[in-house]
Amino acid sequence: MGRSVAAVWLVTLLLCSLLPNGLYTSASIEELEDSTVVSASGASNLVIAFSNGPAENEEIKGNHALTFSVAGSGTLESLLIEITTDESTWTTVVNLTTTPWLFPLDTTGYTNDTYKLRASGWDSDSESFALASSGWFDIVNQVPVITTFTVLNPDAGTGSSLSDRAWFNLDSQGTLAFRWGASDDDLKQATLANVPGPGTPPTDGPSSLSYGWDWSSGNIQEGTWSPRLTVQDHSGLSATSTLFIGIDRTGPSIGSVTVGDGDAWQQSSSVTVSGLISEADDGTGSGVASVQYALGEQAWTSTTSDSLALTLEEGIHTLSLRAVDRVGNIGQNSTVTIRVDQTAPIGLSWTVDELTTSRIGPANITFNAEDADSGIDNSSSYIQYGFDSNGVGETPDLSGRWLTLGVNGLSGQVGLASWATKSRQHLMLRAVLVDEAGNSFTTQASSYQILPGLDLSWNISQTNVDRIVVRPGEQTGNVTITSVLESNEDYGGSVIVRLETAPADRSSTVDWTVMETRNLPAGTLSNSSETIVWQYTVPRSGQFDLRLVIDFANVIDEYDEGNNDNYLVVTGASLDAPGLVPSFAPSLVVLILVGFALSFLQRRTRD
Repeated sequence: MGRSVAAVWLVTLLLCSLLPNGLYTSASIEELEDSTVVSASGASNLVIAFSNGPAENEEIKGNHALTFSVAGSGTLESLLIEITTDESTWTTVVNLTTTPWLFPLDTTGYTNDTYKLRASGWDSDSESFALASSGWFDIVNQVPVITTFTVLNPDAGTGSSLSDRAWFNLDSQGTLAFRWGASDDDLKQATLANVPGPGTPPTDGPSSLSYGWDWSSGNIQEGTWSPRLTVQDHSGLSATSTLFIGIDRTGPSIGSVTVGDGDAWQQSSSVTVSGLISEADDGTGSGVASVQYALGEQAWTSTTSDSLALTLEEGIHTLSLRAVDRVGNIGQNSTVTIRVDQTAPIGLSWTVDELTTSRIGPANITFNAEDADSGIDNSSSYIQYGFDSNGVGETPDLSGRWLTLGVNGLSGQVGLASWATKSRQHLMLRAVLVDEAGNSFTTQASSYQILPGLDLSWNISQTNVDRIVVRPGEQTGNVTITSVLESNEDYGGSVIVRLETAPADRSSTVDWTVMETRNLPAGTLSNSSETIVWQYTVPRSGQFDLRLVIDFANVIDEYDEGNNDNYLVVTGASLDAPGLVPSFAPSLVVLILVGFALSFLQRRTRD
């Protein structure tokens, strides 16, 4: 009878061991919270615990080594490790069957969340489980985020897309400067592929990161490429980004342009030459950017419009044309003959109010023109305007078309609800001139940049150093720099300023050293002025340049970025320089002796 009961009990235990991972009943498994230890049904004498976390509220990433301590009596045959996010569903991580009882948990296979681990150890002596659980912990893996990937100083384009390829007019021995940046908590290395010429730049990292490559293959040919950046971190995660670049060293050609209405003679002094861009051809290069033209012996002038409006005197004129591509290659000259038999009005100049983002209300616009014969017809002449991103071309690209400035002839106003949204844009203007005889002329586009109203600068007269020459060293070489930061208007934002230094006799390869950086909090310049005092210790003899820099990263959009630096000079005196003596003052003994001698000479004279 005893053997039958034992057999039934053994079969029951075997069936329990065949259950799927994590499906233990509450009667057979009792979990321990916060790394406490229990035994299933109290049958096992084994004591299992997590000896290497994760601890309660710990943040882990990448590979985390799970180790366990085993105590008590019994024989541990296997250790099942499971993970959960809610304690209702457990997922198997691994089932260890041999010592050592440890496992490298690769957290990159799990989404960032809050988890708990439990370990179920099978005690073959008692044929039961001993359990342990970790605290609730967070997996916080970060996939690398490429913040920048660019090639420096393209002649045209940015390289962000196939339609905006970065073009270079670069010879075969030239250098391409690639720069990259990424955000990650354990960044490892970066690689660059698909670059022009033979070979591939070396891996950037992992021992140190340069965040870029200056690539010169020695055989850069004309054509297009798509360099690809791959960034990896120590957790095994990666991100990629692609640039689009091209090399162009061949100029475009001029096609068959159309003059005026196509007749041999034009009956207006305003003649349009069309097909400049559309008929020009740059093959597979960067594309035609502009056409240069020269009337007679005049200097070359550039236009990006497909048509060119000219004001010509009566007579026969020769117009020279040559196409220029986006990277500055100039094609062969072409000549066009224009014949004119009428006189048109003449445009003189624009008068435009200063345009800044601080402007309140409309801006006054006036165009000055004259006509030697019939005079200007102000009722038919008008000004057109539009907004453009770069002020180049004959059509405003932001407005998409020209807008007429009311019915005020050659004088009017451009009114906006807010100029603050137009920073760095260009107000493009052109005038349509009509004289009393009906002759008309449309001026070329002129652009006026809308600059930021805010300007930060150093008050030069109030920015100085208290000592120019000091004995170098920690005790004697301290100088105080007093600086006054000013804004031309109340500014409520924050500003970063810093003090930099460099030897005055440095070569061009020596960079400025940042001595101190200060982040002035928002509201510091709410009264348009802030006094900042700096301390600097002259380290050795010789002259040192000091530079105070405002907004070194150019984060703040300013009216004038050129006045953000202020330069000072201090000198560390050399104590060993020839000619230096402790003092030129005579000693007291010498003065007394000289006094006695003079007194003796005076007495002898009186005697």
